[in-house]
Amino acid sequence: MRVFQSLAGGLLLAALAGSASAQTLTIGVRGGPDSIDPHFTATGTHAEALKHIFDTLVWSGDGLELQPRLAESWKPIESTVWEFKLRKGVKFHDGSDMTAEDVKFSIERIPMVAGPNPTTIYVRRVKEVKIVDAHTLHIVTDGPAPTLPNDFIRLFVVSAKAAAGLTKESANEAFNSGKAAIGTGPYKYVSWQPKGDLVLDRFDGYWGPKEPWARHVRKEIPNDAARVAQLKAGQLDLITRVPATDVAALKTDAKLSVQTVPTVYVFNIELDMRDKAPGVSAKDGSALDKNPLQDPRVREAFDLAIDRKALAEIAMEGLGQPANQLVTPSIFGYSKAVGDKKYDPAAAKKLLADAGYPNGFRVQFYFTQDRLPGDSQVGASIAQMWAAIGVDTRPNAQPATVFFPARTRGEYSVSMSGWGTLTGEAHYTLSSIAHSNDKDKKMGAFNVLGYKNAAMDKLLQDAAVEMDEAKRRQLLEDANTLVEKDRPRLPVVSVGSAWAMQKAKVKISPRVDEDTLAMNIKPAQ
Repeated sequence: MRVFQSLAGGLLLAALAGSASAQTLTIGVRGGPDSIDPHFTATGTHAEALKHIFDTLVWSGDGLELQPRLAESWKPIESTVWEFKLRKGVKFHDGSDMTAEDVKFSIERIPMVAGPNPTTIYVRRVKEVKIVDAHTLHIVTDGPAPTLPNDFIRLFVVSAKAAAGLTKESANEAFNSGKAAIGTGPYKYVSWQPKGDLVLDRFDGYWGPKEPWARHVRKEIPNDAARVAQLKAGQLDLITRVPATDVAALKTDAKLSVQTVPTVYVFNIELDMRDKAPGVSAKDGSALDKNPLQDPRVREAFDLAIDRKALAEIAMEGLGQPANQLVTPSIFGYSKAVGDKKYDPAAAKKLLADAGYPNGFRVQFYFTQDRLPGDSQVGASIAQMWAAIGVDTRPNAQPATVFFPARTRGEYSVSMSGWGTLTGEAHYTLSSIAHSNDKDKKMGAFNVLGYKNAAMDKLLQDAAVEMDEAKRRQLLEDANTLVEKDRPRLPVVSVGSAWAMQKAKVKISPRVDEDTLAMNIKPAQ
């Protein structure tokens, strides 16, 4: 009898363990959040993780189409007033009701707590928030704001009660401990270890469809080989940003499936326009009389020296596409007038000589190594291409957590990172990185290296208030054409991404913004 009871008990425990495993989704991600405060940074991997806990006012669909989320509808009721109608019956994870007060609080706290990669770009047009009733808001803007709903796809709503009184100094601790991590998303916070595991449980009071996963674990594993190894060992259900070198091999594994998709991210190189450019010197390390990057011939030489086709096919092993603009062709405002980029190292050498640098000079070249697929390989390859035209290029691959704060402080004169036009409209990108850094106009927050062109500023300022869609498109196309002429940034390649997963357990609907969300991952059967 005891043997039978012991056997039965063991079988029951095994069944329960198997059931728990079946309802737990464990994925390996290359990068995770920098905090649990959704307003801390605009980094994509940060927002990706926190979309599970905190809902946004407007949702960006798998193809970046705008969809209702916490706001059921929105419309302009005056030239400078948008009305947002909120979804009724939405509960926070502590059981309290989500109301217009929480949305107003969330909008107004962003400028107070935004960190080194500021989220203020999502609310920069907001002048005032007026509460009409518990589920109606009037957003007063600083002028006509045709793209306000696009900006609000990153407007995360937090609990006004849970986050009350928090400052820039105290907010991260309160959110990271879970005390203030009270959202309305489909999953609720359980625990987080920085650079480690984020553990979430299904929120059964969620207003939307019930998720199939009782628990979701996101393991931050920046080492590509380690992510692949853990997937093959069955320790992970799915991994993000599969290295291009592993895609073909993983496709031959009968237990696994692989999906790829082109994304809206573009690797681009930022060039210093300031009088003094740190990290740019003569080849012997001595100071130059002036910053050579201020000369348009030098910037064109750098551009012509880049073999984008080789980068896409070799450095990215087919997971990239040559890019001729800072936005991809599907983005509103992409200019068809801009042709393909040329690769002409001989012309590049002549331009350097014409500019007074026949023997080149030295640059420190910085790029991320753990953010987007192929970033380190592309950066290292570009350094070799510039070396081939006589520019002594010192490659410096950096973790994203080091790279972005230093870049924002203006410490890098020549750097490469990926930028995704996540709102689907080019104004989001161009107004952030091509407009002059103008706090009064609330544009150019990510333009820290001194690029300024009055014509560019006017195009983007006009586009910011132009409600006529055709006119706004033309303004943005003209701005993209001007970027090609001035070359403050050099678009390099657009980024493709790959996911690999346990074929028998999960399937995914990929997104073009690369966000890997449990909500897009379903049981295979």
